[in-house]
Amino acid sequence: MMIEKFMRKTVGYAAHSATSKLELFEFRRRDIGKKDVQLEILYCGVCHSDLHTARNEWQNSIYPVVPGHEIVGRVTQVGSEVSGFKVGDLAGVGCLVDSCRVCPDCLDGLEQYCDHETFTYNSPDQHTGKMTYGGYSSHIVVDEHFVLHISDKLELAAVAPLLCAGITTYSPLRHWNVGSNSKVAIVGLGGLGHMAVKLAHAMGAHVVLFTTSPEKIADAKRLGADEVVLSKNPDEMKVHRKSFDFILNTVAASHNLDVFTELLKRDGTMCLNGVPAFPHQSPSIFNLIFKRRQIAGSLIGGIKETQEMLDFCAEHQITSDIEIIPIQQINTAYERMLKGDVKYRFVIDMATLKLD
Repeated sequence: MMIEKFMRKTVGYAAHSATSKLELFEFRRRDIGKKDVQLEILYCGVCHSDLHTARNEWQNSIYPVVPGHEIVGRVTQVGSEVSGFKVGDLAGVGCLVDSCRVCPDCLDGLEQYCDHETFTYNSPDQHTGKMTYGGYSSHIVVDEHFVLHISDKLELAAVAPLLCAGITTYSPLRHWNVGSNSKVAIVGLGGLGHMAVKLAHAMGAHVVLFTTSPEKIADAKRLGADEVVLSKNPDEMKVHRKSFDFILNTVAASHNLDVFTELLKRDGTMCLNGVPAFPHQSPSIFNLIFKRRQIAGSLIGGIKETQEMLDFCAEHQITSDIEIIPIQQINTAYERMLKGDVKYRFVIDMATLKLD
């Protein structure tokens, strides 16, 4: 196949400062290399990390920023040495587009922990020397190793959030061996939490959802929770003391961790998935040492595990609950997301991305 030196013009939506709204932005992707895959982006999920980065809340944004790392699309071109994809295939790209490939983490298939990983946006690109641009755009070029196969058995738009929200919750559930003998707590019912409930249920666990919102009780049970606890109710919390094998805490706001660590069994673990703008208050050491409990963290998943997650979701008919929006509504979507006004993930229909 003849590879053009430059693909056609790429358009996207970018933030140009921490206070500006996202707006139409034109740029070019890198040349297509021998091992590269080019995707026409069909849908892109909207992650809270997109908002954090667009508004420089983590103090590491390099502008312009084109967010988006929950990408599904169709292959439109491949390099001469690509073997796993062909033109016309459905494919996805998640949070990573490169890593060093040679460190212990990479060799273990845990590229997300590589000290030299390249994120899908706002990350130095070793191919160009510039910053990477993400999925709020018409096309993307990615090394084959970091491109994922997408099943045609599921609603494509609803698959997009699996590339971040799905793997971010699947990876810790798998790592801590959640299964049919597990009693698992999911804290928070948002973009991450609703995926965690679905996945833990499909893994056979007894799933208890913790929320501060009574209006979420019915929805949590619809998604697969066996029980729902209002975490502001001390009596409901007390019922579950010392009973959980594993807690997946998806809340992205600072809060008191002690009320949850005391719910763990001896040797139980609470894994933090949410990334708050401000740190949690220090947990009580007594809650930890007297039952050998652990507080841990987990970051997305490696490429092999992400493909495993996608295959698991296809087998169990699991997708994200979504609201599809045109790209022109992204700034409104950010404001709604801050208010929790979405069930449970926005997904951009990239067919709405047009030059004005």
